Amino acid sequence: MGISTSTVSNSGGVVNEAINVFATDAVAAAETTFNFGFRPRKLEFINLTDRLTHEVFDGMTAGHTLKTIAAGTRTLEVAGGPVINADGTVTVPAALMVASKSFVFVARG
Repeated sequence: MGISTSTVSNSGGVVNEAINVFATDAVAAAETTFNFGFRPRKLEFINLTDRLTHEVFDGMTAGHTLKTIAAGTRTLEVAGGPVINADGTVTVPAALMVASKSFVFVARG
């Protein structure tokens, strides 16, 4: 079995963190792209209303996410998660941007 590893360091030794709290309205969900001003290395997308957390780490396959549900069960979802794009923006699919919910983004890089 081969193990592939990579080492990631912060630009200039600076750690960036962004926390974004927002709510969606009753309009139909839409894919949404966020720009935090830096490339996140770890991202937590939290649905406060339904108590769901999607975690993404830089380098994960696009769409994969570590999902934690209200009961605490954690699963690796292989599609439909937030994506850290090459330009550092983050795209959240419409299926996660549910209408009339409260959310928190925690991005670290």
